[in-house]
Amino acid sequence: MNRLKELIGRRERWREELTSVRHMHTRVLAAEQILSGDRLRASGLLVSNTTVGQCFNDWCATLRQQLTDASVRETERRCLEHFLHVTDNMRPQLIQCYDLPSLPRTNNDMEGFIRAIKTRYRRISGRKNWNRYLLRYGRRVAYYEAWVRLPQGARDSDARVRQVSHDRWRTVRAEQRRCQEEQLKQYRVRHRRAQFLAGLEARWAEATQRTGLLP
Repeated sequence: MNRLKELIGRRERWREELTSVRHMHTRVLAAEQILSGDRLRASGLLVSNTTVGQCFNDWCATLRQQLTDASVRETERRCLEHFLHVTDNMRPQLIQCYDLPSLPRTNNDMEGFIRAIKTRYRRISGRKNWNRYLLRYGRRVAYYEAWVRLPQGARDSDARVRQVSHDRWRTVRAEQRRCQEEQLKQYRVRHRRAQFLAGLEARWAEATQRTGLLP
């Protein structure tokens, strides 16, 4: 009985915190309903940047009014203040996708696309870290992954490659190499700065010896 009373006492101490978490979870779900357009569709309204923005602004105003309520607990108040602070900073760019059918609302598809590239590389090499893969092949790995996802993409890839002229291929390859060199340079500066600077100094010393500009 004493053990049961102790457990019940612990539950009572956390009751207010759990209630605050449930309230915040409800607000997060409400935000998702507004941003997804489900609330407007349920009301029979048109989903656009203007209508979604107005609905979201009204909902944020309701949250600001809740901050003035003395019954709101301290933890819940801090969560609300943080949410409204982040929302105010992101609001100018938050609602821009509803008037453009080709612009996705979330980056879920992009994250899934990146995950597919990582999965393919892991099956090929058995490695989880794909930095070397990107540094070696650059953005071509993304082009290939997008290509094979097209209808009949994996089957007619060879036929499409044969249609590319040699001059066009050399031009695109040179462009890819320039972009890849820039990525390699950024990687070396961030992760191998000492070696990168030492290499620059060696190249500079070699160049000055050849030209004779410096004594």
